[in-house]
Amino acid sequence: MRLIRFGEAGYEEPGVLLDDGRAIDASTEFRDYDEGFFACGGLASLGKWVDDGCLGGMLIPDGTRMGPPVARPSKIVCVGKNYAEHAREFDSVVPEEPVLFMKATSAYVSGSDDVVIPKGSEKLDYEVELAVVMGRTASNVAEEDADDYVAGYSVLCDYSERAFQKERSGQWVKGKSADTFAPMGPCLVTADEVSDPQALRLWSKVNGELRQNGWTGDMLFPVNYLVSYISQFMTLLPGDIIATGTPAGVGMGYKPPKFLEAGDCVAFGIEGVGENVQRVVPFTNRS
Repeated sequence: MRLIRFGEAGYEEPGVLLDDGRAIDASTEFRDYDEGFFACGGLASLGKWVDDGCLGGMLIPDGTRMGPPVARPSKIVCVGKNYAEHAREFDSVVPEEPVLFMKATSAYVSGSDDVVIPKGSEKLDYEVELAVVMGRTASNVAEEDADDYVAGYSVLCDYSERAFQKERSGQWVKGKSADTFAPMGPCLVTADEVSDPQALRLWSKVNGELRQNGWTGDMLFPVNYLVSYISQFMTLLPGDIIATGTPAGVGMGYKPPKFLEAGDCVAFGIEGVGENVQRVVPFTNRS
């Protein structure tokens, strides 16, 4: 299945994207795709509803805004330097264990929303990533059992303000957590539809120029290992997101660097999972 959420930002409703391309409103049967939904067997109930013909579900009109496919997660855990070539483009040593950091959940938006350049930003960068969405509470999970804890996959762009990240006392989190810096979408593809999460092409383009062109099989630490590893250090809750790292080709890796500017168009996607297109817009003071 492909889960979607639609409507105005902050007021999204749950829906499903059918194999024939129709988007169906599921809000008459399900409140939202949140922690409670996944924890209480919501995926199985949704699957039965779809198999029964989506009774009572209305067609979502074309052009309706698609929101992030999961209601705001309790946490977004990110993996740094998980592709060897990406680590090398920063002249970094390939890590012996996963490098972990967090993104603020307030950065979480739709993959079709605008990316806002933060106030004082000088070095805005992009990173396409496979996002893993947890379907069950996971604590000290064995690697061989990790599949059982994954609800599905989506496409996330880990935007970074490199000056904030690298020139402000070494704090990755403050370079990663500005509003709009964690867009995800356009849907959540359930795990049963992704036969091998380590066999997916992922890419990003800026103004039509291909920047990243990678393969999830090149991850240093694959999905099952990451679920097991992270669950040793914190409890992962249903709906939580793991951003699994990015391949080479980010703006900072070019010589000279190719950072984003207002007016740029960023496209990013993963074959078989989905793709997103965003505008880069300047910061404006909010009332």
